[in-house]
Amino acid sequence: MNPFEPSCQTILQLTEAWETRLLCLPEEIISERKNSQNRSIRQILGHLVDSASNNTHRIVHLQYRENPMSFPNYATFGNNDRWIAIQNYQHEDWLNLVSLWKFMNLHLVHVIRNIDPEKLRNQWQSSDTELISLHQNIDAYLPHFELHLKEIEVLINLK
Repeated sequence: MNPFEPSCQTILQLTEAWETRLLCLPEEIISERKNSQNRSIRQILGHLVDSASNNTHRIVHLQYRENPMSFPNYATFGNNDRWIAIQNYQHEDWLNLVSLWKFMNLHLVHVIRNIDPEKLRNQWQSSDTELISLHQNIDAYLPHFELHLKEIEVLINLK
């Protein structure tokens, strides 16, 4: 069995449960309420799209490129906020954004389920001092995914 199957199942369950919930949210909640990073629900979901995309690329690259691999860490130096702004998630069509988030995560699960187990120790250099293995990279995805869903939950429940 794939060691990541429990995480894959959780990602699939959360994606299914949250898709309907997200689509039912009114415009003012998804656009106007902001978290501590000054991100709206639209922007948080866009960040999760970027995370799924970047993680998919890392997983693929870590299975065929040099080891350790040099690969940009989009989360450093505020770059993830630049990605959010450049892609203008605040004004993305909500149905399209939710669909993109869903299908990016379904594809990421597919990619995780098809990893070459012999490549799990391959590493990428995420900073000048830190190497992260493919295994660690995959393990870190679900907690990150859940963290941002909890942020969305808090914003939904604001009165």
